Amino acid sequence: MADTGDHDRLVSTMTGGMAPDPAPFTGSDRLHSDGRPKDTLRDELRHVPVVRNIVTVATTAALPVLVVWAAVTLSHPVAWVLAVPAMALAQNRLFILHHEAAHRMLFPNRRLNDLVGITLIGWLTFGTGSHGYRLGHVNHHRDEFGPKEPDFLLYALYPVSRQSMRRKLVRDATGVSAFRIVRPRFQRLGNARHRRLTLMFLAGQALIATVFWATGHPWLYLFLWVVPWVFLYQVLNRIRAIAEHGGMTRSSDRRRASRHVCQTPLAQALLVPCNVGYHVAHHVDPTVPMHHLPRLHTALVEDGYITEDLVWPSYRNLWQALAAGPGPLNPAVT
Repeated sequence: MADTGDHDRLVSTMTGGMAPDPAPFTGSDRLHSDGRPKDTLRDELRHVPVVRNIVTVATTAALPVLVVWAAVTLSHPVAWVLAVPAMALAQNRLFILHHEAAHRMLFPNRRLNDLVGITLIGWLTFGTGSHGYRLGHVNHHRDEFGPKEPDFLLYALYPVSRQSMRRKLVRDATGVSAFRIVRPRFQRLGNARHRRLTLMFLAGQALIATVFWATGHPWLYLFLWVVPWVFLYQVLNRIRAIAEHGGMTRSSDRRRASRHVCQTPLAQALLVPCNVGYHVAHHVDPTVPMHHLPRLHTALVEDGYITEDLVWPSYRNLWQALAAGPGPLNPAVT
């Protein structure tokens, strides 16, 4: 982004359209004034549950295999059609695990964490298998909406009109957004570092394509891997991301930079797997592993850091508000 002065002007004119003004929180016996857990609770929450994470990684990695197996075994037009959105949901879940690994919370052993979560799962999420996402994501947590925020424009200017929201989703659903993500991989190839990352990206996709080829169905790489990511995953990623930060603003108070939406089993299955929907809790303390975020959220609610007026009742309510046009909005919008 721009220098500090210019960026402050961008923040004041492009963000905060849906940011709440929460009451000050002075802390409690188990929480600091910024919501971070204290002492014993902190130590308990920051413990990485290795066995649970192994199960989560294994079941998540099995999902794409299950989708392909079901489509091939049933070999019915309906099965093929349903397999495409099912694969997009699996890719969304894989990305959340990549995000967990970027925080080095997938496994306490750093080499294992990076091999599984950064390299292998990074390839599965159409990444380079490098630490590029982690480096950008650090800036997202260090200063949301700050000068180095990698997704500033993704979250800015909300609420927007319905027409604007429709245009964004059409770009996602027609492959325009995916093209904009992939295109830079094939630019600046004269730069040695950039060329190396491009080769890593291609190596990852070649490995995945080889797996499909080895099963005797090479064409499924395009139909059940590329197509879901290009046309459906981009929609999922946007509606999840704007639910987390759309319309919020730069603030040391995480309640003004991130939001919480009431979690349901359906939302967690389709949109916000692995507890990523507990997003205020995640930003209050990014060192808390995914399986402990509900417990941190409960503490934040019980001790008064997250009050009832800060919780959106559903994603449907929130998306309606995000597309309701300019103007101050609150979680009570229906």
